[in-house]
Amino acid sequence: MITIETVVRTVAGVREAELRAWIDEGWVRPERARGMLVFREIDVARVRLIHDLRRDLAIGDDALPVVLNLLDQLYAMRRRLRAVNDAIASQPPAVRRTLRVALHPPKPRAPRKKR
Repeated sequence: MITIETVVRTVAGVREAELRAWIDEGWVRPERARGMLVFREIDVARVRLIHDLRRDLAIGDDALPVVLNLLDQLYAMRRRLRAVNDAIASQPPAVRRTLRVALHPPKPRAPRKKR
């Protein structure tokens, strides 16, 4: 079980009050169990990401929700693409070939110049 104290010790430069503010903003969403905040590894990774975005890229609190939302969309799209790839990989070879051609049609040739 990863507690808020563990996260603060693990992620250098993050203070507990700051982390609690991020939770209040909805930027980090730990679970609650027996009156305690319980973090998963993905939550700790998000804390690191927020810390890095603010420190290294100087992304302010006004812009941070937009950046996090865009990153969440990107990660969701990657998961969906992975699922599509897995579904394609499970198809018979003929179906995979048909899909490959449909997804990567040959490039049109440039017209020849008349002499």
